[in-house]
Amino acid sequence: MDFFDYGEQDFVMCEMCQQDRAVDIHHIQGRGMGGSKEQDFIENLMGLCRECHLTAESDSSFNMFCRIKHLESVCHQIYARIEYEKRFKK
Repeated sequence: MDFFDYGEQDFVMCEMCQQDRAVDIHHIQGRGMGGSKEQDFIENLMGLCRECHLTAESDSSFNMFCRIKHLESVCHQIYARIEYEKRFKK
């Protein structure tokens, strides 16, 4: 949540449908049955509403679209931080 500057009480919208509150953290590349923490990095985690999460888990094409859309968001956030650093933290 820190990466996107969200607090625990913030309303976080579903990254896919932008209609409902994100209530699930989706591992774009699954952790497997063991629940390994190795997949817990920002590029692999996205906030989804329940409906989008269920769809992502059952539809590989939708899951791939989730990956693309999420990585775009991560790239925009990184770019914004770089620009902020250039302007205000000289």
